[in-house]
Amino acid sequence: MKRAAIVLAAGMGTRMKSQLPKVMHKVAGRPILGHVIAAVREAGVERIVVVTAPSAEMVRAFAAAEGAESVIQHEQLGTGHAAAAAAPLLGGFDGTVIVAYGDMPLVTGATFAASFAAQEKSGMAVVAFHSENPAYGRVIVGADGMLSRIVEYKDADAVERAVKRCNAGIMAAEAGRFFGWAAKLDNRNAQKEFYLTDVPALARKDGVSCAVVEADETEMMGVNSRAELAGAEAQMQKRLREAALASGVGMTAPETVYLCHDTVLEADAQIGPYVVFGPGVTVKAGAEVKAFCHLEGAVVERDALIGPYARLRPGAHIEADAHIGNFVEVKNARVEKGAKANHLTYLGDARVGAGANIGAGTITCNYDGFFKYHTDIGAGAFIGSNSALVAPVTIADGAYIGAGSVIAKDNVEKDALAVVRGDRKDVAGWAAKFRAIKAAAKAKKKEGK
Repeated sequence: MKRAAIVLAAGMGTRMKSQLPKVMHKVAGRPILGHVIAAVREAGVERIVVVTAPSAEMVRAFAAAEGAESVIQHEQLGTGHAAAAAAPLLGGFDGTVIVAYGDMPLVTGATFAASFAAQEKSGMAVVAFHSENPAYGRVIVGADGMLSRIVEYKDADAVERAVKRCNAGIMAAEAGRFFGWAAKLDNRNAQKEFYLTDVPALARKDGVSCAVVEADETEMMGVNSRAELAGAEAQMQKRLREAALASGVGMTAPETVYLCHDTVLEADAQIGPYVVFGPGVTVKAGAEVKAFCHLEGAVVERDALIGPYARLRPGAHIEADAHIGNFVEVKNARVEKGAKANHLTYLGDARVGAGANIGAGTITCNYDGFFKYHTDIGAGAFIGSNSALVAPVTIADGAYIGAGSVIAKDNVEKDALAVVRGDRKDVAGWAAKFRAIKAAAKAKKKEGK
């Protein structure tokens, strides 16, 4: 059976108090909408239509980048009206359509897959979850286990309010029939809106039963405020940490580690406390990332050692057995096997050859205010402390750079020693005279008071 999805993302999100569209706020480094799109794709959906507000150009651009189509809901007339807006694109779709919400970052592909499976057996399916929160509509199930009706809490009687099965808003049905039912919705209610929850009643009149798929309440969390966004982030981090631990990753204090949606940690990688992973990071087996490091767009190969207090920026590639120590920053640079930069160093737009040693305080001066330039440090090279390498420059294999040197323009040959220092000048007795002059001036100032 072919599968399509309608993702409702036209809400204004005013409670977020942000210029950024609600569904573009990030959870674990990915826009909320991106999580929903990924989940429906995981369930085998081949076409995705995102319903947006007229002003949501950013949302439509993101949807296109994710391979999804989009339509505009020109007026905010309810969830049923929003879903029906996808009819021009999916009305002739020969398969099953599922309606999802773009503000649910924790929803999983497994729940969507279960919804499709239930729909194939019954003709329609909705998703429900158990909650004590009275804000949600109640899902009333008949003796046959099928949906009887969905009733809002304020409209429910005492028996219905005691029901803890709540409506998640996710619905699956055959596409052609779904849009036919959506076209029949009316807005004769207090809000004057077209409700998606009225669709199952129309389906029942046509003899179509609706199955109820149970999901976890946490998975159904929607994001409507900054507080809810923070709550969703916390739940996503919990999920990601548990998955990492289950796969064999070592974490001494997992509750302090922050992961991204695409972080790849291999079994036997060891992660210390208070490590933050931005997008695009891979840490291979046997590597260790010590406390208080920040990594983004970086690859750490087997048995490498990072930190503590190190920063790996996009393009950093740390090869096997290499060491990046405290207060070392690496950007768009490859540090080859066994090389070491153990403290207080910046390596940008560079290659550090295998086994090279980078002394404390070394800086690759890669930017002249207009362009970036490359520094190439050969295998086995030794860069003395407090050196500045002004790119473009090459330090050949085995070369030594004396501490405190500024190496610019001219390349350093293999196995050579390069030292650039000013001539030393000693002035005998200068320090004692200086202290005496200053002490006298201080005493005079004190007497003047």
